[in-house]
Amino acid sequence: MKFERLFQPIMINHMQLRNRIMMPAMHHLYTENGYCTPRFTEYYRRRGEGGAGLIVVGSCRFDEYGAKDNSMSLAEEDKVPGWQEFMKAMHETGAKVGVQLYHAGRYMPAKDVPCGKPALSPSATYCPYTKETAPEMRKEQIAHLLDKYAEGADRAKRAGFDAVEISMSSGYLLNQFLSPLTNLRTDEYGGSWENRCRFPLEVIRRVREAVGDDYPLILRLGGNDLVPGSCTNKENAEFAALAEPYIDLFNVTGGWHESRVPQITGDVPAGGFTYLSEGIKDKLVQGTPVSVSNRMNDPLVAENALAMGQADMVTMGRALLADPELPNKAKEGRPEQIRPCMGCNQGCLANTFFDRPICCLTNAFCGRELTIPFEKTEDPKAICVIGGGPAGMETALRAAQRGHKVVLFERKARLGGMLNLAKRTSSHEDFERLVSYYETALPLAGVKVQLNAKIDLENAETLSNLEFFDKIVVAVGGKPAECTIPMDGSVDYMTLPEVLEEEKVPGKNVVVIGASFAATSTSETLARRSSISPAQLYHLSAFHAESPEKIQELLNHSSRNITIVDKLPKIGIGYESGTAWPCMSELARLKVRKMPRTDVKKVEKGILYADSTDKEGNTKEVQIPLDTLVFAPGAHEHHELADLLREKCPQVEVREVGCCTKVGKAIDAIREGCMLGCEL
Repeated sequence: MKFERLFQPIMINHMQLRNRIMMPAMHHLYTENGYCTPRFTEYYRRRGEGGAGLIVVGSCRFDEYGAKDNSMSLAEEDKVPGWQEFMKAMHETGAKVGVQLYHAGRYMPAKDVPCGKPALSPSATYCPYTKETAPEMRKEQIAHLLDKYAEGADRAKRAGFDAVEISMSSGYLLNQFLSPLTNLRTDEYGGSWENRCRFPLEVIRRVREAVGDDYPLILRLGGNDLVPGSCTNKENAEFAALAEPYIDLFNVTGGWHESRVPQITGDVPAGGFTYLSEGIKDKLVQGTPVSVSNRMNDPLVAENALAMGQADMVTMGRALLADPELPNKAKEGRPEQIRPCMGCNQGCLANTFFDRPICCLTNAFCGRELTIPFEKTEDPKAICVIGGGPAGMETALRAAQRGHKVVLFERKARLGGMLNLAKRTSSHEDFERLVSYYETALPLAGVKVQLNAKIDLENAETLSNLEFFDKIVVAVGGKPAECTIPMDGSVDYMTLPEVLEEEKVPGKNVVVIGASFAATSTSETLARRSSISPAQLYHLSAFHAESPEKIQELLNHSSRNITIVDKLPKIGIGYESGTAWPCMSELARLKVRKMPRTDVKKVEKGILYADSTDKEGNTKEVQIPLDTLVFAPGAHEHHELADLLREKCPQVEVREVGCCTKVGKAIDAIREGCMLGCEL
């Protein structure tokens, strides 16, 4: 398919972009004390070579309050030379590069403010994000900050950046001034709409004065705060109209960090917030270009947004973490070869909560471009990979790309391993795209894939064939735990694969045993399957078959009674920070009961008997009626096949990778597979 609109050039002020793809500023933590590093440069250089039209780096600190010390910085003059060198490298890629001036305001935890003073806030309002209350900014602080914005913009221009972007999204400082929730001031900077607009507009004017009329100025603008009582798309569009005389591009995103609406996870449909950019675009009178953000991870979705006039550009962030070559592959008509973003946030968003450099579940090279060696081999080997899950597929792919002759054996009819279960859980459908990617990429790299291939080491012919290989990699996954609960046969017993693959259908009263992601996501999936379907919701709404109140009642109801039980102290373990809450919210909305610290004793005559302990340590027997028990345990490592191979084929080097050697997540499996494939 040709993505004709996506690859049309566009002028932003006097800056011409080669296409409509924009990479937004994101917290990467690849800099050191604000200075540019080789890691930062190489990471972005790959994205430039990959074909993005405009890359905005940041978030960039420009004062002593607004961002952590480990953020990229233009707060001091001595940072400028390093960024000049960075820009020289970037311009060789053909991409244009802007920098985002970022100020978190009250979102800065007091312990992280570089100057050691309290964070800046328009008013002394409690922040649920930091769980702190920063004092109200004094007028002299406002004046000082305006100067800092101008100084930062001037340094950015002198450093060679092609554009400056002002951050006014996600609940950061300029949002805080605009919102009636966080701006309770009684002076000229608060109260009325006009007064709440005053400081953000003053910032925009000062930055424009600093860079001049011929220099591109971008506003990263929230399309809807998605927080009750704060600004909606209507107010943010009205502000955009006020700012339009000074702005060359509006980069529209979603809501605040404290919003309880998922915005970048797999819960969000692809292109789910295009209506926000459309609302901004419709309010503008000068035809200033608008870019649309959030889950724009597919060139077809992007092309549709442009075709519908919902935006003039498309902002792709995490999609370019997953595959820096996405623009080039789309332009060349190879969309099936794009390594997809899962919307999981496990390596990107979650790492920032712990001040760790970001990485990516699907792309192990992300942020490790200089540390994972990838060189063509001068001594090609014959390599056998046993197991077509994420670790096995990634090992085979990287080894073949380096020039080895690789054969991949998978015992089932399709590649994917546990990814084929993950894709069947709610909000994780994108794992199907990852499996499809490998199914395309492996043969293109020269890997010979053999499906329905069970390795029988008692078979002489199998052993003879294996001895042909120089190296064997075992990637057969972890071994599921076995259910030891005494049961009398009075209820249906089902395993997690049987439920997710719909080989069996659970009844109305279901108990799920387990505390991990597998148990909670399976429970959410079962609850959703027995709630109103998207098709039903559309039908009832479009034809006004029921009242809005009745539809809302149906939406928040599941016909199944589901209880999650485990002896561990918490239900929902194993999630990365900041990634569990959408699932936990759904479990609560659909009234799925969670029972941690509960030790199951037996199932007898349709009753589950267990000892349940409360937080104070008091234990009592509980009885839970059920018709179906779903066992969703963890797994454990096992080395049986590898050990047997070493015994039967002593002349062949045998390696192990993935969950068979250490139980982990897909992000671990792909990283380990990549590293092994680059080492073999």
